[in-house]
Amino acid sequence: MIDSAETRDYIGRMADNMNSTFEHELKRLEKRVDALVRVCDQLQDENRSLKQRQDVLTSERANLLQKNEQVRARVEAMIGRLKAMEQGS
Repeated sequence: MIDSAETRDYIGRMADNMNSTFEHELKRLEKRVDALVRVCDQLQDENRSLKQRQDVLTSERANLLQKNEQVRARVEAMIGRLKAMEQGS
């Protein structure tokens, strides 16, 4: 016959073991979540920085395109004047 005190003792040890395993798993998951939060924060910072850099580069590109167009117009005007001078000679 099974002693009820032994059964309670056994069940208590099993419950303690399960609680210990559960707490260990919970701590492991908590560490993983903390690591994921840190990675997300880093990625958000990097993304913000990259967007700012993209804005700067887009602005620089627009300025360079405008300057390029101005130079092209000046060169075409000079070519036109040179052709006119050539025809006038």
